[in-house]
Amino acid sequence: MENISETVARQREFFAAGGTFDVIERKRRLKALYAAIKANLPALHDGLEKDLGKSRTESFMCETGLVLSELSYMIKHIKRFAKPQRVKTPLAQAVSKSYRLPSPYGTVLIMNPWNYPVLLSLDPLIDAVAAGNTVVLKLSSYSPNSNAAIKKVIEEVFPPEYVAVLFGGAEVNKELLETEFDYIFFTGSKRVGKLVYERAAERLTPVTLELGGKSPCIVDETADIPLAAKRIVWGKFLNLGQTCVAPDYIYCAEAAHDKLVAEIKKQIVAQFGKEPLENPAYGKMINEKHFTRVCGLIDENKVICGGKRDERKLKIEPTVLDGVTCGDAVMQEEIFGPVLPVLTYRDENEALKYIKENDAPLALYIFSSDKQRIKKFTAEIGFGGGCVNDVVIHLATPYMPFGGFGASGIGAYHGEAGFDTFTHYKSVVKKSTIIDLPMRYQPYKKSNEKLIKKFLR
Repeated sequence: MENISETVARQREFFAAGGTFDVIERKRRLKALYAAIKANLPALHDGLEKDLGKSRTESFMCETGLVLSELSYMIKHIKRFAKPQRVKTPLAQAVSKSYRLPSPYGTVLIMNPWNYPVLLSLDPLIDAVAAGNTVVLKLSSYSPNSNAAIKKVIEEVFPPEYVAVLFGGAEVNKELLETEFDYIFFTGSKRVGKLVYERAAERLTPVTLELGGKSPCIVDETADIPLAAKRIVWGKFLNLGQTCVAPDYIYCAEAAHDKLVAEIKKQIVAQFGKEPLENPAYGKMINEKHFTRVCGLIDENKVICGGKRDERKLKIEPTVLDGVTCGDAVMQEEIFGPVLPVLTYRDENEALKYIKENDAPLALYIFSSDKQRIKKFTAEIGFGGGCVNDVVIHLATPYMPFGGFGASGIGAYHGEAGFDTFTHYKSVVKKSTIIDLPMRYQPYKKSNEKLIKKFLR
């Protein structure tokens, strides 16, 4: 395979020659991508099972099905998104037309993580292609089986001068970040995200950073506790907690604590069985490194449910820790695994203060029937997105942008927001040559001042 600089050079030539400008051709490629994904669903699902232990149902529900949904939405709306957008013209520019012209950035770099390798590579790719860019897609080295299936799908639809798929670890990432791109889209850890931002800043390259953080899940005494427990257990242990928007910890009112913990225990058995490690639909940690890291966050003295693990299979039971304090190890980093700490508060302002004093999370969840409390938490806390009386599902829609805030990320995508992310809007005024008002030209006349002030008030 040619080196990275040659790949990027070929993509720049393809873009400069207008290879991506035709909207009809973009739509044709997206339709072909849809067909290729459908044809390769077994291979994509096999890859996800081998890399992360995902069942076919979970793979379709949380990865391939969402990609197909994004494609369907973009295919339906791409012509409208790509049209020049007429806007009002001020009176001072009379006899003019003003519009915003959607234009692709050029050659973009998309760097995806390993936890949702299909979804988090193909979703931004769809948006970038719809906007008219060429793409270098860098896949995580931790998900080789999924990568092989993704590469096969891409190469059935796009030549490498349009979309190129790269594998590799830190050395490839380093070389990519030393290469000039017109836009960088990164999903991953804060640590690597900072490095990407630093390298992009050297060339003033615009970026989208989808990072993470400790997403809180607040449960108060007015919540439907059985339903809250059911939904929290589903969202937390989906993909073994290796989900950037998984509830990282529960912060519940003391009055709700006992009932909530009891219901969570029931739901773990109901959803995963009495022996989750033997459940074939219950996934695994991506590798030994992350398995060991997550095991190190489990305080055996605070385990009230689960805690067993199988190092050979890289599996950890759904584990609940109770009596957790803000100083515990499990509260010092994003868990990214099947460990659920439970903290309690006596006063809602205590919870509000703690969350606001820490980095803005990628997601916020609140289970409550108190409208004023819901309004207070969602208004006063900074976060990327979230749910009221549910978890995770806010990212599964093309009708709202998904992204971070503050330390959890920069920018957003999905649906029209995704098209906008990979688009530069040129502001254009088309002025008539029939009339030319003399008041703007020197020498300035007092007789024109009143007219100018009327226009510019």
